Amino acid sequence: MKTHSPILALLLACACVAVMPGVQAVDKSPPARTPSPLQLASASALVVDLNSGRELFASHPDVVVPIASISKLMTAVVTLDAAQPLDELIPVLIHDTRELRGVYSRVRVNSRISRREMLLLALMSSENRAAASLAHNYPGGHARFVAAMNAKARALGMRSTRFVEPTGLSELNVSSARDLVKLLRAARQYPLIRELSTTASQSARFQKPNYVQNFNNTNPLVRNPTWRIEVTKTGFINEAGHCLAMLAVVQNRPVAMVLLNTLGKRSHVGDATRVRQWLETGKSAPVPLVAQRHKQQKLLEWRRTQATATTQDLRR
Repeated sequence: MKTHSPILALLLACACVAVMPGVQAVDKSPPARTPSPLQLASASALVVDLNSGRELFASHPDVVVPIASISKLMTAVVTLDAAQPLDELIPVLIHDTRELRGVYSRVRVNSRISRREMLLLALMSSENRAAASLAHNYPGGHARFVAAMNAKARALGMRSTRFVEPTGLSELNVSSARDLVKLLRAARQYPLIRELSTTASQSARFQKPNYVQNFNNTNPLVRNPTWRIEVTKTGFINEAGHCLAMLAVVQNRPVAMVLLNTLGKRSHVGDATRVRQWLETGKSAPVPLVAQRHKQQKLLEWRRTQATATTQDLRR
């Protein structure tokens, strides 16, 4: 009696299964991972995959709120668009930025430094006098600079955005998380913004009078070697809470993160870490109870404001 080899027998069995009606191969691959709901301290947030444009996470992304020093990203964009000499020594001037009255700074009024270093201080360490000086040394001065900020916002399709000064100290500098993703996209196109906003620390040498000051980046994540950050800007005033707009590479894809109005000096940085962990593992780290309460309070305030505005519109 003729017998088949074990390998031939296996091939015959597979062939039989392939032609038998109603027989299906069993998929033994592990089931797709279902990510946990992302928990954040930010009252408004938006996370976008810039390659595909897909929103990975959104929480009240269209609420219009003060954005504090995230405004300085637009300050840098407008400065670079003017194509003024970056090595030109320009004076520290603040007289037309009324929000700076009484605000302490280590940068001395009327001292001089290059426009490039002014940009560095504005982006890296969020130095308010540096941002104001970029506006004061713009063609047409401070008022023309602010007009250019608003014109650029319109050109980028940032319909919920308005600027009244270049530093972000005014609560009247407002935008939405969705608009700020557009600003991150634009800022990414400027190599110098990418370089300066992610510089960890640097000394700045001023002239007339001569002095040197050391400055650090306000985003501690740029000093973490596990992060690949392309653009970043933090912000804080009481009306805005702690904010962060950042473009980072996560799992080999560029991701824009806008995190607005958190409680605590490191809560926005903690949220960025939660976003990254969630994208990489599908798991969400818990948010401290005090931050959760702050978020709920802010959401309630926004709902009341919206309800009041709706009532006023109906009465007109």
